[in-house]
Amino acid sequence: MAALLYGAGLRLFECLQLRIKDVDFGSGQIVVRAAKGNNEWIFPATRIYRDHVTGERRRHHLDESVLQRAVKEAVRRARINKPVSCHTFRHSFATHLLEDGYDIRTVQELLGHKDVSTTMVYCHILNKDWAGVRSPMDKVISVPSEPSPEIDRKDRL
Repeated sequence: MAALLYGAGLRLFECLQLRIKDVDFGSGQIVVRAAKGNNEWIFPATRIYRDHVTGERRRHHLDESVLQRAVKEAVRRARINKPVSCHTFRHSFATHLLEDGYDIRTVQELLGHKDVSTTMVYCHILNKDWAGVRSPMDKVISVPSEPSPEIDRKDRL
């Protein structure tokens, strides 16, 4: 989930509310529907509840506190002495795209901001064509063929 926050620049709830039909693995795209608001969840809650109006049994998406606690714990284990939250990944996504030469309007569009001034709060302005935008997460991910023996399994995110 943290990789999605950074790799796609998603807001916390955009990530939590992703549905299976929102992910196109063939083209490597995620469709964010109801960006700041509005159920086939990719990250479902562990508990099932009964809708008090219809009486139907349902499952909601994972609660945001689960990911927030995981990020907080990862920051503590990494001994990072700076404030880091789930939203930090979104800022990093925007900053790294701009550092890689993507234009501010492209980043604005990818972040779903209505006004470029909101995007400018995130980072500095650079100009370049946005065709072929690649996620900065692509540079970070390298799946080892075998786990490193010096890294304990429980220390991985």
